[in-house]
Parts: sequence; structure tokens; C-alpha cells
Amino acid sequence: MGVFGLLGSGNLGNDGSLEAVLGYLRAEHPDAVVDALCGGPEAVTAKFGIPATRLHWNRAEYRTASRAGAIAAKGLGKLVDVFRTAAWVRRHDVVIVPGMGVLEATLPLRPWGFPYSLFLLCASGRLLRTRVALVSVGAAEIRNRPTRALVRWSARLAAYRSYRDAQSRDAMRAMGVNTARDEVYPDLAFSLPTPPASTPTGTPGPVCLGVMDFHGGNDDRARADEIYRRYLDGTIRFVRALVEEGRPVRLLTGDQCDLSVVAAILDAVDSPLVSAAEPASLADLMNEMAAADTVVAVRYHNLICALKTGTPVLALCYAAKSDALMDRMGLGAYCHPAREVDADRLLEQFRDLEKHSAELRQTLTERNRAAAQQLAHQFAALTATLFPTTDHAHAHAHREAP
Repeated sequence: MGVFGLLGSGNLGNDGSLEAVLGYLRAEHPDAVVDALCGGPEAVTAKFGIPATRLHWNRAEYRTASRAGAIAAKGLGKLVDVFRTAAWVRRHDVVIVPGMGVLEATLPLRPWGFPYSLFLLCASGRLLRTRVALVSVGAAEIRNRPTRALVRWSARLAAYRSYRDAQSRDAMRAMGVNTARDEVYPDLAFSLPTPPASTPTGTPGPVCLGVMDFHGGNDDRARADEIYRRYLDGTIRFVRALVEEGRPVRLLTGDQCDLSVVAAILDAVDSPLVSAAEPASLADLMNEMAAADTVVAVRYHNLICALKTGTPVLALCYAAKSDALMDRMGLGAYCHPAREVDADRLLEQFRDLEKHSAELRQTLTERNRAAAQQLAHQFAALTATLFPTTDHAHAHAHREAP
């Protein structure tokens, strides 16, 4: 068994998806031998106890190449990765891509980065008869033609596809993928253990604020700085207003790059009521959110953590996936555009959210129960599709044949 993706690279949501799949494999297929091809192999091995290989031959893959030598190294790396990926895939019966937004470009993305790596994986799987499964992944219609082509062919070549919302499946259909057999299930993170929620005291308590180093998406590059400044200014004004009301605010991240936003808010709002956590996993995030009265968050998996703990959450949405998630969990009225943060309007929505807190907590309890049942069905479907006993034995015999 192999797992593949930008895992161990500092994004808590990606690692949470991996944790969910490993939990399924260890419970349902305890004899499976698992390793990873990923962005941060050392972190994955240390955190999850599985062997891991670096996704890219070129260690400077994610640095901007300006000199001729660096550009040549990147080009060579793309060629070497063809053979490295194929060699890794050949050693496996099944490769799972656990969740994540691997079929979208809602954040800045170059076609020859991860889309190219995913295409190499899926093409190798088809050529070498290794089943590649895209499990509860996110997708969005992509305008950039090279990226669109790579994502479309990756999906077509996969042996199994499921999506974390209906909009993702619709997007792949719109990009030319036959989705007639593809299912929609909740995000994999909904299968993770949930900490006990705190009991509301009836008096205003702490607010968790999930932040993001947000500069817009692929289509916003020309106004990236303007989007970031508007998002940060609106967020700072919102925090100041909460502090003036005596509310403790706990700042949370979802990726290492978000630390700069935390620093900017702490610098702008000098108050003992504002503090920052250092979450190292989705479990850490959920523990923070379970102790809060209310959550306001941007990152998709920060929203999931709040929803899963049953804590009312207001979403600063930067992509359709956030709106879809909130609507699915019964909080569709509590969305605010991350690109156009209006602190006054945000405060108005926040107060309305807290006013309806009790009924929203009940709604979340019911929706979480349904999500858990749907994911149990997903894992059963995975077992039936990826681990049929006769095919599994045949695959081993094929690899061992001279």
C-alpha cells in the first residue's frame, strides 16, 4: 500500500486526511504494509511511523528558480521524477491519495508543480496496473489550460474516485471526466476522533479565530497584495472589536505559512486577551475549538475541526468548497467572503451566530452523526473496490513472475 500527496509539509489538513486513511487501513487491513511518497518524508515518518520517500528529486522544487543552474535543475528534476514515480508505484498493489484538494486550483498553483506529480502517479498506475484511488478529494473547475489538462487526465487514469462534496464531482464532469460511477462522501477528517465539547456557561466565553496567509487564488495573482491587505485589515478590526467587548481571542493556524498573519494581528492588537496556539495536528485544533464558545475561520480544515466538535462557526470563504461544506452542515447562512472582509458585517453575522448557538449545536450533532455513517460506507466501498481477494493475489503473482 502506498499513500501519496503533499503530506508532512506543514499543512494540518493534509496530514489529518492521511491520519484518517491510516486509521482505516490499520483497523480494516492490519496486514497491509504502508509507505508514502510525499512532500515531507521525515515529518511523515516521525509522526505516523511509516517509511516515506521524497516526492521530488529536486530538493529546491518549491523555491523560485532565477539562475540558469537552478532552472536546469528543475527541468532535470521533472524528467527524473518520471522514473522515480514509476519505480515507486510499481512496488505497490494500491496507492491512495487521501483527501486534500488535489483536483483544484483555488490557491496559487503552477501546472508543473503538484498537478504534474499527480499526473505521473496516475499514469504510472495505469501503465503498471497498480490501482490508484482518489479518496474524498476536492475539485474545482480550472481555467488554466495546462493545469486543467493535467488534472483531467489524472482523474481519468485513476482506478477509483470519490469527492468530498457534490460541487467537486460536478466540476470534474464539467472538465470532461465521466463521473457516473463516482460517489460523494464527507471529508475524511470527519472520521477522526472528536474531543468532548465544553459545556456553555451562559456568559460570553473565548472565541477561536483561524487565520490564513491568504492572497487569493490562481486567478487573483494581479491583485494578490490588495486581497491580503483587505483580509488582514478586516480581521484586525474584528479582533479589536471583540477585545473591546472583553472577549478572549485565541488565534489558530492551519499551515506553517500562517504564522506571519498571527504575528501581524498580535502586533496590531496589543492585549492580554489575544493569544496564539501552536497546533501540530487536527486533534490540537479540535481541542482548542471544543473549548471555545464560537469559531471564525478561513482554512477548510479549520472549518471542519470546528464543525466536527459541534462548535458554531462563521466561515470566511475563499472558495466554493467552504460554502458547500457550511451548507451541508446546516450553517450556510454564516459565510463571509474572505476576499472582501467587512468587519462591521462580520460582527453582525458573528452576533447572530452566537444568538442561535444552542440550536446550531444540536444541528451539528445530527449532521456529524450522518457524516460518520457516510464515511463508514465509504471505507466499506474502498475495501470492496481496492482489496478484492482474487485480484489482490493475482497482482502479487504478476509482480513475482519472472
